[in-house]
Amino acid sequence: MGTILQPVYSASDPLAPIESLSSRANGHTAGCHGMSYTVLLVVPSALFAIYLAISAVKNMKKLFLGRSFIMISYYALLWITTVLNLAWCSLQAWECSPGKEVAWNLLSLFTSSGMLFLEISLVAFLLKQNYSGGMEALLHNFITSAILVGVDVLLKVIYVFGFGIPLFIGVGSLHWSKWGVWTIHELLLTAAYGFILFVHFSKWRDKLPPKPAFYNYIAVLFVVSTLSFFASGLAAFGVGFGIWLYNFTVISYHSMYLPFLYVTFLADFFQEEDFLLENAYYSEMRDAGFFDAEWE
Repeated sequence: MGTILQPVYSASDPLAPIESLSSRANGHTAGCHGMSYTVLLVVPSALFAIYLAISAVKNMKKLFLGRSFIMISYYALLWITTVLNLAWCSLQAWECSPGKEVAWNLLSLFTSSGMLFLEISLVAFLLKQNYSGGMEALLHNFITSAILVGVDVLLKVIYVFGFGIPLFIGVGSLHWSKWGVWTIHELLLTAAYGFILFVHFSKWRDKLPPKPAFYNYIAVLFVVSTLSFFASGLAAFGVGFGIWLYNFTVISYHSMYLPFLYVTFLADFFQEEDFLLENAYYSEMRDAGFFDAEWE
């Protein structure tokens, strides 16, 4: 049955699975993702990094004039994650290069952890509806996010370096332990984003921030996590299409997530004439009627 469900890949298909570890051990690296896969990752990531570099001087002036610790911290995190992501996208050849397994695993671990930290900390910050620039709120948010990401990193380190599970190396659909781990990982993210969307459409929606961009952000991450969960589940059962779909979500996430985050939450700050993020948030919350109850 497994052979019936395997799709036919062309040699130029950038989403085709790379060959197994045993094939690479015999000196064959032709099964790596290939140039087209790397180009699809590198071009958007490089363009975004260039955009950040071009606008860095102007943005830094606004950051220091605005004196928002939150925005300064997230802008720094965005830069760090962008550099890591660009390196990860550019060094795809390491995945199939003998002797580069440890370096590739570490680079993949740092990159995925940085992006996950951005995801969790940003959602946690917005859910608290705390838009002040206080260091105490920022540190509390970062500590909570760091604990969650730290647990995730610890588990991945155990899986990769302890049990030898190739989480960051494409070994095909037969390696069920790898896809089982990713299935659980994506299930947790899907459940978290799905719960937020459920609350938004329930009678408890007033407990969530009245920021439309926040729900667009959650909806997009929910779709991506759902697709990744579905793809990992299919791959765990030996369905080749699952690997193709998973590679598609990897390209989409690594090439588009950071620009999407910047446009959704940070771009407005750098366009504000008075450089104050809290004023922009306050105006949007006031227009949404968030403060109407205070005047009744």
